[in-house]
Amino acid sequence: MVSLFTGKILITNNKDCAEVDTERELSQRLDNKVMLLYFGSGECTRCQEFSPVLKDFFVRLTDEFYVERASQLVLVYVSQDETEEKQEKFLKTMPKRWLFLPFQDEFKRELELRFAVSNTPVVVVLKPSGEVIAGNAVEEIRCLGTACFRNWQEAAELVDRSFLLAEDFDDLAKRSITDPIRRLKYKLDKKTRKKKEKEKVLCPDMEL
Repeated sequence: MVSLFTGKILITNNKDCAEVDTERELSQRLDNKVMLLYFGSGECTRCQEFSPVLKDFFVRLTDEFYVERASQLVLVYVSQDETEEKQEKFLKTMPKRWLFLPFQDEFKRELELRFAVSNTPVVVVLKPSGEVIAGNAVEEIRCLGTACFRNWQEAAELVDRSFLLAEDFDDLAKRSITDPIRRLKYKLDKKTRKKKEKEKVLCPDMEL
């Protein structure tokens, strides 16, 4: 699964927008897990109906309030939002363990083409090898709820890690020494883009 995002940056949906980009970090977050790629947006009517269902599905499988150990499940949000602000607004309502691609990353388009995404919402379910388990599991999640994860788990032939602590815990994750620098860079880049967009709105004829 790591190979799908090799050389890419994934961002954790927490207040620090922690980046996951080194091979070690990607391996730690993605290896031996069922991956969900969620193609959606905050303003799509069908997504507005489905996103709370997906949120509850994910939380019930990964939050220690519901389970003794987080399931071997990871979700990457592939934004179809019109603006970065709309993406941020949507993600604020979603679980902090979700990952997402930077708004400007053109790899999102590559994923859309690769998995033949034309309408949203779409949830692509992948084995750790990258092989597709389900091209769109939206209805399966709606109808079966968390029970469908057991089917995916068997299909993915995951290695049982019940003897380990859930390595998803933020306080146990060993972060790179360059993390604070990369987080700051991401925040500064985002502020710069917002400033330029604001200037374009105020002075549309001005060359920036």
